[in-house]
Amino acid sequence: MTIIVDAMGADNSPEVMVTSSVRAVKEFGINVKLVGKQDEIDKIFAEKQLSRENIETVNADDVITMHDEPISVRKKAESSLSKALYMLKNGEGDALVSAGNSGALLVGATLIVRCVKGVRRAAMAPVMPVKGGVMMIVDSGANLDCKPEMLEQFAVMGSVYMKNIHGIESPRVGLANNGAEETKGTPLYVETNKLLRENGTINFVGNVEGRGLPLGECDVAVTDGFTGNMILKTYEGAGKMFAEEIKNMFKKNIVTKIGALFVMKGIKDLRKRMDYKEVGGAMLLGISKPVIKAHGSSDEKGFFCAIRQAVKLVKADVIPQIQQAMDKDGGGEENV
Repeated sequence: MTIIVDAMGADNSPEVMVTSSVRAVKEFGINVKLVGKQDEIDKIFAEKQLSRENIETVNADDVITMHDEPISVRKKAESSLSKALYMLKNGEGDALVSAGNSGALLVGATLIVRCVKGVRRAAMAPVMPVKGGVMMIVDSGANLDCKPEMLEQFAVMGSVYMKNIHGIESPRVGLANNGAEETKGTPLYVETNKLLRENGTINFVGNVEGRGLPLGECDVAVTDGFTGNMILKTYEGAGKMFAEEIKNMFKKNIVTKIGALFVMKGIKDLRKRMDYKEVGGAMLLGISKPVIKAHGSSDEKGFFCAIRQAVKLVKADVIPQIQQAMDKDGGGEENV
């Protein structure tokens, strides 16, 4: 198995990408192709005395920054991201991981690698911790203006992912909304609710309010990209806030510090579950080959986990199963 890594364009590039790749090669027995500025990558290998075993470097003279427009993936053909996407398209690797510009990655994946046949739009689909397990949010920012048929496809693809990657036999699909009643929400959500209720290929449990999401009322939370991004960022912020509050609570005085000793394992387990770095990144759901978007500020742990996620996707053979689900569901007009 070969994972293509975009080594540039993120906050901690290329050091984090290099060190994470070395660790992934050692732990997963995979091959990695690092795409980026050769001299910068070589410098890190030399300074840290890292092994190059099963790691190939592909030089790319240009970089798509976080400030570039999404269409830059076309304008900057010699950028690391553009080269990595074409490598994936041409079969030079099994999956791609990037912590770079989200918009450019999405546009590039759609235009270069292309969507699964029948998929209208690809979606950002992160997996978040909830009570008793995990939940996928789809879409979390790729598509701000959606149609009911797009949300229906998000539900189908999310179900396939959660079944094959997280082992949930019949994933519960919920429509993130401002009320449980079928008539709640904007016309988009009312119509989507109807489509999901009529779709026999998914386990639709109805509308799920915001407070029900962290309580684990669904395994796949379907939403438009604007709402999904708000949910995601609120979730991440709340997790950080609770972690800080718990820490401060146990540091108040000598009594609370002693008490912390007795519950430290539980605290560490909770912090690990709430840490987005443990998942690593969000799959671009609907692209015809595995593409993982890691957090732009990923450290070594976060990017390593994103590579791990890509490895799981390849092993589980998720993309062909999404294609089968689209064929069974009827698909729709392809994004061009």
